[in-house]
Amino acid sequence: MYHTEVRCIMKRAVEMQGHGDPTNIPLLASVADHEVFLPNDEIWLYDLESGLWEKFNMGGEIPPSMSGSCGCILNGHMYIFGGCGDTGQTNEHYSVNLHDDKYCWKKIRHHSGLLPTPRDKLSCWVYKSSIIYFGGYGHKLLRAIDNPMTFIVDEASWVEDIYWGWNNEVHVFDSRAKSWNKPKTFGQAPAPRAAHASATIGNKGYVCGGRKMAYHVVWYTRSFLLCSFALCCFFSVPTTAVPLGRSWHTLTAVLDTSLFLFGGLSVDSRPLSDGWMFDLKTKGWTEMKHSNMDKPRLWHTACLGRDSDVIVFGGSHDDIILVDSGHSNDTLVFQTQPYSFVRLCVDFIASNANMFQTQLACLPPRLRQQKKWQLGRVKSKKKEDK
Repeated sequence: MYHTEVRCIMKRAVEMQGHGDPTNIPLLASVADHEVFLPNDEIWLYDLESGLWEKFNMGGEIPPSMSGSCGCILNGHMYIFGGCGDTGQTNEHYSVNLHDDKYCWKKIRHHSGLLPTPRDKLSCWVYKSSIIYFGGYGHKLLRAIDNPMTFIVDEASWVEDIYWGWNNEVHVFDSRAKSWNKPKTFGQAPAPRAAHASATIGNKGYVCGGRKMAYHVVWYTRSFLLCSFALCCFFSVPTTAVPLGRSWHTLTAVLDTSLFLFGGLSVDSRPLSDGWMFDLKTKGWTEMKHSNMDKPRLWHTACLGRDSDVIVFGGSHDDIILVDSGHSNDTLVFQTQPYSFVRLCVDFIASNANMFQTQLACLPPRLRQQKKWQLGRVKSKKKEDK
């Protein structure tokens, strides 16, 4: 993460869902109870040391209220693209500097290339100074639909010569030149999809799951593919036991060789709470036991925390297509790797602080700081459990 080591950029205050994907940064616009948009002029920071939230007001060219946008962080700036608002999907592009503590939005005016058509529920990868956008659901003019392999028409949604549908297009935004490019890709391209999950490790982007439609039936895919940025080439990733097909889940890069998948909506419209680790070396999935099995989530957001923890926030715990009565504003923490001996000791001291009151002052300054972080997290956890 950028800004500081110990802060996640998030939105909170009330229950949220409808975040974008990406490097799994929760986005500005979300939908709360009664299908109203949350305030689009505020940003919330979650401190990983204390487990506390802090709200900051935002200014500048504030984006319109949206859900299903796509967000990421590049060189200390948060970028959001696309999304769906009161007037439908958009292809507007905004950025905000997270380093100057001013939180002032700027609308990006591109200098060259063609903007992607309006869309939401897409994903992106960050590579060098570029943001690579993939897939989503949106609309095009009929004359612009020239390849059924890259754009599947939603036959139930059209107005005159404007048609909605799913795509598997790749669009590259150069943040330095403020330009767009639609490169020719090679290999086994993923099927058009939306509400999928993606992650970046090194010079490769990974994408899995998502939803598409064929013959008036919504299909959930469990295909797993990678994109080599240097070659602009897609490859199917052969795997062992594969998680259920799903959409509205998250995929988080944990180590240089591991990805963590959590939650989503299953093929039979069940909110999921399972967690899976994917090993890039063995090409194998392993289901992970965790303490949040009773907390299904979909359309949530996730980011990497300390010691390879994955932090999950927001989303819904209902089938948002048929029934949408439950939004979530608790923070879930997933331990994906063994903790160090120091971390285990600090955790034990924090959970038994009353036993060590007379000894706490004797800890080295660095450990005292960690103790404060852990105590803050424990207090925050107790509040959420109530």
